Amino acid sequence: MSGNEISNFPSNLKELKESGWESKSVKEEMRANLISMLERGDMVFPGIIGYEDTVIPEINMAVLAGHDMLFLGEKGQAKSRMMRLLVRLLDEWIPYIDHPELPVHEDPDRPITSLGKRLVNQTDPSEIAIAWWHRDQRYAERLGPGTKFADIIGEIDPAKLTSGVSLGAEEALALGLIPRMHRGIFAMNELPELDDLVQVGLFNILEERDVQIRGYPIQFDLDISILFSANPATYNRSGKVIPQLKDRIGSMIKTHYPSDRHLGIEILHQEAESELHGSYPVHVPHFMYQVLEEITVQARKSKFIDHASGVSARFSLANFRTLVASARRRSILHQESPAVPRISDLGHLYSSSIGKLELDMMGTHQMSEKQVLDAVIAEAIRVVFEEYVDQHGLEAIAEIFTKGFRVEVGDLLPSSVYADRLKHVPDAWNLAFEVNASESETMRASCIEFVLAGLYSTERISRSQRHGKIEYEI
Repeated sequence: MSGNEISNFPSNLKELKESGWESKSVKEEMRANLISMLERGDMVFPGIIGYEDTVIPEINMAVLAGHDMLFLGEKGQAKSRMMRLLVRLLDEWIPYIDHPELPVHEDPDRPITSLGKRLVNQTDPSEIAIAWWHRDQRYAERLGPGTKFADIIGEIDPAKLTSGVSLGAEEALALGLIPRMHRGIFAMNELPELDDLVQVGLFNILEERDVQIRGYPIQFDLDISILFSANPATYNRSGKVIPQLKDRIGSMIKTHYPSDRHLGIEILHQEAESELHGSYPVHVPHFMYQVLEEITVQARKSKFIDHASGVSARFSLANFRTLVASARRRSILHQESPAVPRISDLGHLYSSSIGKLELDMMGTHQMSEKQVLDAVIAEAIRVVFEEYVDQHGLEAIAEIFTKGFRVEVGDLLPSSVYADRLKHVPDAWNLAFEVNASESETMRASCIEFVLAGLYSTERISRSQRHGKIEYEI
């Protein structure tokens, strides 16, 4: 909403009351706005893919029930993104009492601080200034590790004590993030990593909606929606989260990875499609999208990788950007257009993959991360290639190699080299170009590499590798 529109809003309490405005709690706001969005058929969580029939209905029911929520899932399952999107269920603007000494955004109809109550009860409404708070500012989040009690609950302010304020007085407090988010949404990421003392403070807020600091209970009657996120491996570990806190969280929302490869590809399109344009545009063949996402799928299945840690969607995205960067570099060096990623570009995924995979030390048998990644990539190529074999009948190409045919490939070889090498091969090779029909030399070079790598992964041909180049042969 523009500044001009805000200027027409009530600017004092008298005008606000005359406008017909009615106070609502945060959860009442969220419930009412969700109902309106569902009635209109609006998309409640734009950009969230694969959760339409699983996670999103559970969130909707939790909002309708007025529950605080815990998002439980492995890394890279959009937990934080969904928590942030819940801001869309808040009213766009809400009024608050505009006074420099108020520590919170006071509801003009239901103030919670001593000063706020005195202002409303003892001051002419026309003299109480009203300002407006946008929903984008009504959300705050914090990461569990390293968070102290004073950060999110509060602490006694020594400076106020020296000025004569009583130790048990409300004015002696320096409020933490949660009280200051009164009338908003607060999210705590990685709940099990919170100190026990902080968890006890959160339990008290969830139970009584008040603040207790150093044994001094302050009845604030906080109006806030509290969200949490956690990884199942740590959340379910005994002693990591106090039982009383678990018991007070209204709804547990379990997230998951995309159920199908095409959903993972759809996420890649959504998150990185805009990065393919520019002075050196990149065209990504569909089979390269499939191989890249299948690498993530196989990593999640691999016995060498710790399943409890998970393989994030960011793994796919980082690898996709590396793949695109390698293709773009080749395009720049050889002035080829468009740039098209090839299987040989996968050799650069170590930089974007290693560190994102946590090995299962019981199952790796001393394999290095690089060896595990090589195995995962090989299996991904095999799985995708077998699907294309069924569709295009590519076995005939392997017979060409029985006559001594060899092909050299590499991420820095110009596409023209591939075209020259294949000028005099039998017509059976044309089947390779059916996987992504194109007359572009750069696209055809990518098709050649995919078929060669697929033939090798299914043990139809052999290969040798030296100085960054690969040669396929029988």
